[in-house]
Amino acid sequence: MTLAQTQPQALEFDCDTGNYHTFCPISCVAWLYQKIEDSFFLVIGTKTCGYFLQNAMGVMIFAEPRYAMAELEEADISAQLNDYEELKRLCEGIKRDRNPSVIVWIGTCTTEIIKMDLEGLAPKLEAEIGIPIVVARANGLDYAFTQGEDTVLAAMAHRCPTADQVTSVEEKAERNSIQKLLSFGRKKEDVAAEESEYHDHPPLVLFGSVPDPIVTQITLELKKQGIRVDGWLPAKRYTELPVIDEGYYVAGINPFLSRTATTLMRRRKCKLIGAPFPIGPDGTRAWIEKICSVFGIEPQGLEEREAKIWESVEDYLQLIRGKSVYFMGDNLLEISLARFLTRCGMTVQEIGIPYMDKRYQAAELALLEKTCNEMGTPLPKITEKPDNYNQLIRIQELHPDLVITGMAHANPLEARGISTKWSVEFTFAQIHGFTNARDILELVTRPLRRNTNLKDLGWEKLVKEKAKV
Repeated sequence: MTLAQTQPQALEFDCDTGNYHTFCPISCVAWLYQKIEDSFFLVIGTKTCGYFLQNAMGVMIFAEPRYAMAELEEADISAQLNDYEELKRLCEGIKRDRNPSVIVWIGTCTTEIIKMDLEGLAPKLEAEIGIPIVVARANGLDYAFTQGEDTVLAAMAHRCPTADQVTSVEEKAERNSIQKLLSFGRKKEDVAAEESEYHDHPPLVLFGSVPDPIVTQITLELKKQGIRVDGWLPAKRYTELPVIDEGYYVAGINPFLSRTATTLMRRRKCKLIGAPFPIGPDGTRAWIEKICSVFGIEPQGLEEREAKIWESVEDYLQLIRGKSVYFMGDNLLEISLARFLTRCGMTVQEIGIPYMDKRYQAAELALLEKTCNEMGTPLPKITEKPDNYNQLIRIQELHPDLVITGMAHANPLEARGISTKWSVEFTFAQIHGFTNARDILELVTRPLRRNTNLKDLGWEKLVKEKAKV
């Protein structure tokens, strides 16, 4: 029997119906408060939520925080206090001390359980204090780690102005912060001449919170194809939210933003460009090619661009080619990372993922299947809401070269001689676009290089001797 005959002909899906073994989604505050510079995030929850935020974001002591906890006491939970008056008191203090352009209320598990009507309280309080209040549900009962951002962006999509609300061309251009950045310090004649380089295509808005260097890189990559980016959701400032109107095209940059995509399609009547996500040179090329095809543009130089990136990371590829990797599931980036690592020459044994939206990730799943067939590797099994107990049994049987996992299981697996990498590191790293492939591979190969170095130093023998004692 040949290898081709033993391989499944299509991706296999399963659901363990385990718990969300992930970080709490309120951790999205960690990157969103830095991305939206004129915002303030108010997390409404218990002391447990406060302890989590304090520990999760304790590493960011050098950044001035623009988030706070509205801690629910027993009197709040037993309805002895007036929710509206308490939140009003807190928001008035935020306005007095910080005067943000927007206050984002982050609902937690407790607000869900006690049925706190945040959506009902927000409009009245917003009118009273004169600051927009956006309500987002980010409770760990319903959402996994990165889906907190999804709920925030879906709520903000409702606040994006329409073309009728932004009438003048100057005002519309003023809201496009990325175009202002690219035009900064340049003569008007040069900017006007450059405008002619763009193709005539419908407005395009990209959604997904990524660092400013990624925003610039992605925008410039599309610009090389003559495609103008009319805005990003979220923008650097709440006051610069992009104009989104019926018939606009939107494209996601992260695989966990299915709710935002649905909101933009159903509520704002936008057209979603279903593409693989721009993670790794292969995904970035496919993402740009799909956008070009939608607008009827012939892509230029992408094949050469991708080939050059693969050539530049060959030193890393030599370390992982032929090795196996297992994803336990944490941040919903698993499908994209698995597809990229398959292209790098690794064999993906299983992909655990907390939540799987097959419609939003359809193009990514198709590219994963195509990549596996081209590389001659078996198609991995995809397990939604994996049960960690069952996963650990499978890992012991398969003994992969690397397991990408949440923090809870890293040390136990390392103690069993299995190399691990925290999945949360991929969430905070710059992994999008052509130029950041090296950053992904640096993360992936670090535990393999570390353990190889320890073996060379005889560390493994020392550990075994100590274990006998």
